[in-house]
Amino acid sequence: MAYSRVIENFLRYVTIDTQSAEESSDRVPSTEKQRNLAKLLYRELTELGAEDVRYDEEHSYVYAVIPSNLDAAPSASGKGKVPAVGFIAHMDTAPAVSGENVNPRVIDHYDGNDIVLNEEKNIVTYVSDFPALKNCKGKRLIVTDGNTLLGGDDKAGVAEIMAMAEHLLTHPEIRHGKVCIGFTPDEEVGNGVAYFDIKGFGADYAYTVDGGMLGDMSYECFNAAGAVLTVTGKSVHPGYAKNIMKNAIRLAYEFQGALPDECPENTEGYEGFYHVDSMKGNVEKVVAEYIIRDHDRAKFEKRKAVFAQTAEELNKKYGENTFSVEITDSYCNMREMIEKEMYIVDNAARAMKQAGVEPAISAIRGGTDGARLSFDGLLCPNLCTGSEGHHGRNEFACIEDMEKIVEILLNIITITAGV
Repeated sequence: MAYSRVIENFLRYVTIDTQSAEESSDRVPSTEKQRNLAKLLYRELTELGAEDVRYDEEHSYVYAVIPSNLDAAPSASGKGKVPAVGFIAHMDTAPAVSGENVNPRVIDHYDGNDIVLNEEKNIVTYVSDFPALKNCKGKRLIVTDGNTLLGGDDKAGVAEIMAMAEHLLTHPEIRHGKVCIGFTPDEEVGNGVAYFDIKGFGADYAYTVDGGMLGDMSYECFNAAGAVLTVTGKSVHPGYAKNIMKNAIRLAYEFQGALPDECPENTEGYEGFYHVDSMKGNVEKVVAEYIIRDHDRAKFEKRKAVFAQTAEELNKKYGENTFSVEITDSYCNMREMIEKEMYIVDNAARAMKQAGVEPAISAIRGGTDGARLSFDGLLCPNLCTGSEGHHGRNEFACIEDMEKIVEILLNIITITAGV
């Protein structure tokens, strides 16, 4: 079954610039332009006939409900009334690459080879860099012109949820329980659910539709912390600096070199890391921002301790307060919560198999809105979107896979209803 409306949705949404901003992450939304997509989704949901459609004027969240068309009889599982299931996607795109003037291009029959996005600028998507392309041979792809990201993260998820909603609302013969829809701003800068109205959302549990290629599903993520290293040096004239100068830049490099050589470019799977994300300063003072990640809670705590101890050891060498560290936890591995109710994951796996898709359950090497939601009381595994290469110019989405994901969402709804 094809759900072609998902592609119309996607091509419409990606042309709306919704890039969030790290430098304004103290407010939600961090950029006013995110409101443009939020208001459009509010109008479209209203026109489709969804109920309880709400636009949060202050923080730019969008909520809607598709009411149950079942009576209050117990579900087929025998666990009581049919639970309300939710689907959530974020509207913003990453600050890493421009999301302005996105010019998507459709490749009708992908031949499996490298894709030249921009011949003039020699921007090419290499299959060797994105092996997921091998599974897209013979299918239709949506790519960029090389000047921007595409926006599949997470406008693919938004488009799929909207296509699911339209199909459900225009096919009343499909029996289903209450379906809750939520679209969030600022996921890419860590504030996606900072003001999310869980109670008003109304779901018993939910799924974020914010993953990668078809079949991708996750219910565990990193434990995460942010760390700020401040190095205080001493500046004197370099001609007379012997035994006096303390060059904060060089000392910051020494700190980095003293950490275990476990960085993102050297790790994979369940391996955690230390990642220096930015560094600025001069001889007198350097501030470096790090992120610390690990799936295993005990290893995560050890990583934070190693980071702090590295500063302590270097202070013994260069003087007290030369190195100072602030570590702040960001989010926890949602597996701790979701594994208590694994039927939620099982339902999604069953929905994929009904659609002829083999589930590929893996741990997210990153975070998701679902992590915070799960610890706040709304269990929320993450599902695929049919897109890949996120946060870069080489991002792509597979049309057939996106259509299949709409089918998977509908299968989840009917499985939840026990029909």
